[in-house]
Amino acid sequence: MVFKYNPDTDIPDLSGKVFLVTGGTAGVGKEAIIQLAKHSPKHIYFTGRNQKAADALVSEIKPFSSDLTFIPMDQTSLSSVSAGAKSFLEKSDNELDVLICNAGVMAVPPGTSKDGYEIQFAVNHLAHALLIKLCLPALEKAKREKGDARIVSVTSLAFKSPPKHGIEFKDLKTDMHASLGWTTKWMCYGQSKLANILFASQLAVHHPGITTIAIHPGVIFNTSLGNHLSMLDKVIIRGATLNLTRITLKEGGYNTLWAATIKGDERVMKTGGVYEPVGKPVIPTKLSADEGLQKELWEWTEKELAAYN
Repeated sequence: MVFKYNPDTDIPDLSGKVFLVTGGTAGVGKEAIIQLAKHSPKHIYFTGRNQKAADALVSEIKPFSSDLTFIPMDQTSLSSVSAGAKSFLEKSDNELDVLICNAGVMAVPPGTSKDGYEIQFAVNHLAHALLIKLCLPALEKAKREKGDARIVSVTSLAFKSPPKHGIEFKDLKTDMHASLGWTTKWMCYGQSKLANILFASQLAVHHPGITTIAIHPGVIFNTSLGNHLSMLDKVIIRGATLNLTRITLKEGGYNTLWAATIKGDERVMKTGGVYEPVGKPVIPTKLSADEGLQKELWEWTEKELAAYN
C-alpha cells in the first residue's frame, strides 16, 4: 500500500527530543527507531531482552546517529520494568519527551507472568502502565519546559474482540484458560489491547497536559510478533483480516511515527484517541468507550502498582 505519509519528509527536525521506545530490538519498534534516528533527536533509548539484537541495531544506526542506548527490560517482571525505568531516568537525567509503548506479545499460550498475572495482560498492559507511572514526572517536566510531551500506546484492532465483559478482572491473576477455554490466547490478546485503549483514555483525563494516543500499526504479516503461531492460527488471522489492507513492516512504523512526531494543527490528534494508519480515527466500540470500564481499569491498575514508586 502506498501511504501519503513519508517519514523522510513528514518527520520534522527532532533536535532536543528524547525518546524511549519499548520493544525496540525488532519489528515495528525497530523500524520506528531507524526512522526517528534520521531526524537528529537528542537521544533514543530502547528496551528489550535481546542484547545481541540491541547491539546489532546500535551498529546499524551508528552511521547516521550515535545517540542510541539500550535499556534491558523484561516485561514479564514488574521488578525488571521498575529497574529498567530507574536506569533510563538516571541515564537520561530525567529527560523524556516521547514514550512509545510498543513492546507486546500476541496470542501466546495460556500462562502467567513472573508476578502471577495473565501473561498477555501483564506484558501488553501492566508493564507499560508501570513504566508510564514511573516516567510521568519526566514527561510532565517536558511539557512544562518545552510545551509538548507524548505517550504513544501501540494497540490493535483486536481490541474489538475481547472477552464478554471487556476486562475479566476476577481472572487476571490466573492464566484464564479455565474461564475461556480454547479461545484463551485470542481473547486474552483482545483484552490486553482493549486495556491499552481504556488506559490511554484515562491518562488523557488524569494527565491532560500530556498528549496520549493509542495507535493500530496496521495488518503486518512479516513481523516476529507471530512467529510462534501455528499454521492454523495464521490461516485464522488471514481470514479475519481478509478485508483489511496488508502493509509492509516498514509501513507498520508509520502510524507510530505520525503520533510521536506530527507538528502543526493538533486538532487532527485528539488526546485519548485511537488511530489507524495513518492518522485516521478508529470508531470506538461500546466497551472501548465505556467510561465506567475505563475508570475501573484505572483504579485496578493503580492498586496493583501501588508498591512501585
